[in-house]
Amino acid sequence: MTTSSSALPPVDRRTVLATGTAAGLVAAAGTGAAAADDASAKPKAQRYFQHGIASGDPRPKKVIIWTRVTPTPASKPGSGKGPTVDVRWQVAKDKRFRKVVKRGTFTTSAARDHTVKLDVTGLKPATWYFYRFTFDGAHSPVGTTRTAPRARSTPRNLRLGVVSCANLQAGWFSAYRGVAARNDLHAVLHLGDYLYEYAPGQYGMGQDNVDIREHDPAREMVSLSDYRRRHAQYKTDPDLQAAHAKYPWIVTWDDHEVTNDQYDTGAENHDAGEGNYLRRRARAHRAYDEWMPVQLNGTTELGDGDRLYRRLKFGQLAEISMLDLRTYRSEQVGTPVVDPAVSDPDRTITGAKQLRWLKKSLQRRKALWKVIGNPVMITPVTFGSLPGDLLDPINDVTGLLPEDGAPYNVDQWDGYTADRKEVFTFIKDHNVENALFITGDIHSGWACELPYDAGSYPLSGSAGVEFVCSSVTSNNLKDITGTPAGTTSRLVEAAIMAANPYIKYLNFDDHGFSVLDLTAKRAQMDWYVIGDRADKGTSITYETSFRTKTGTNQISRVGRPVA
Repeated sequence: MTTSSSALPPVDRRTVLATGTAAGLVAAAGTGAAAADDASAKPKAQRYFQHGIASGDPRPKKVIIWTRVTPTPASKPGSGKGPTVDVRWQVAKDKRFRKVVKRGTFTTSAARDHTVKLDVTGLKPATWYFYRFTFDGAHSPVGTTRTAPRARSTPRNLRLGVVSCANLQAGWFSAYRGVAARNDLHAVLHLGDYLYEYAPGQYGMGQDNVDIREHDPAREMVSLSDYRRRHAQYKTDPDLQAAHAKYPWIVTWDDHEVTNDQYDTGAENHDAGEGNYLRRRARAHRAYDEWMPVQLNGTTELGDGDRLYRRLKFGQLAEISMLDLRTYRSEQVGTPVVDPAVSDPDRTITGAKQLRWLKKSLQRRKALWKVIGNPVMITPVTFGSLPGDLLDPINDVTGLLPEDGAPYNVDQWDGYTADRKEVFTFIKDHNVENALFITGDIHSGWACELPYDAGSYPLSGSAGVEFVCSSVTSNNLKDITGTPAGTTSRLVEAAIMAANPYIKYLNFDDHGFSVLDLTAKRAQMDWYVIGDRADKGTSITYETSFRTKTGTNQISRVGRPVA
């Protein structure tokens, strides 16, 4: 159960019932003050604050707050146009802003695409706050945010929404609507692919290969202006705005924030005609820094650096280490051929410096749960023990499964097994307990134990647990094959689980979000799924739950979600 101090501040039930929309969810999060403005001010506020508000990276005494102001009609995202302006901000204990605890002015301009991002310091730990911005007398929507508990405290629980892989072209962001509708979370964990680089008509379309919504700009992102415009487009989605306004977010990137299957010096979806790859990546990282409520290089000041991996501590209950598995990784090996390079110790997915940092995170004893925000799966997934007569009929339909003995996806840790072995060996040698990898990327739901040796499991033991959330909209196996739910996907799920007995749950059919709840006794992940991603008002239903008890490194199915 969540303690009363953890719950969101009380909201007016009539406000929620009267709206029934994502905008209403923002109102429920505390937009009463903006709604109270006179009618003549409301259109002005809508013009100035078109992209919502957000908060992120909660610490015990500070949190980042963010918005974007459009001071003139010409000051469109990515335009490079518009004046230098001052935006006022306030943080308060109440939604009417009668008890303001922090305030200030932030100067922004076209040089930073008129974004506003700052650390609000001097706050109280484990406390809910309301925040808003003001420009030319008009108020932004009001957001709610929460600071982390004191470092030495022992919180009763930590409850996080978990999301990844949101392709705007592929469908409506109903999963974000589900997150925003909840009143029991402390923060949202986004594990990458917050947006996609593709042009309209490329990758991730809905049924019959038709975009449900089309990207802006109507081309693949390459320039700084392109990346800024795409971030802006995503942040006009009302369900995404509502989820940002309701909770602080803890984010990392995967590949599509730059371009598909990127590595340290290039990417699958980058060619010579698109210019220098490192310059393209620098533009993408710059736009991400401007548009996301996150610290790069440990600061909210904009710069040319790109260090995103960092730790956030939630008392003695949990520490979250967010990884960056794109910026420093070696180029992927070919697939589906079994390539011995996957085990080459000179190849890396983390980079040497980040790997040392990760091992230090795992060894820190003051946090019970060592939560790893992991953009791509670390669980070994292979097909070495499966007979051809099982694989052949599946490949007749999908063409997706590799030859016997090959990894399922070499873009994951399976393509960099030396790094994975080093992490698992470190866990074993240092008696690390409660390593919990929370993962996105693969557009499907998984619950797995992490074998020290896949071939001899369960005798070899487990290094920890991995829970993987499904995608918000991005194509899963059902979408790729065009086959009905519960048909081809079930065959593939059965094949994977038969070859890898430490995988206890797999869902290739559904989109949605998850809820992770941590206590001193256990960690539990609940999976929620949406109906038709092409339906803006589609249903959201509970699907299943798995938990791991403290100190066991094993998982079991649970019959109900966290209360």
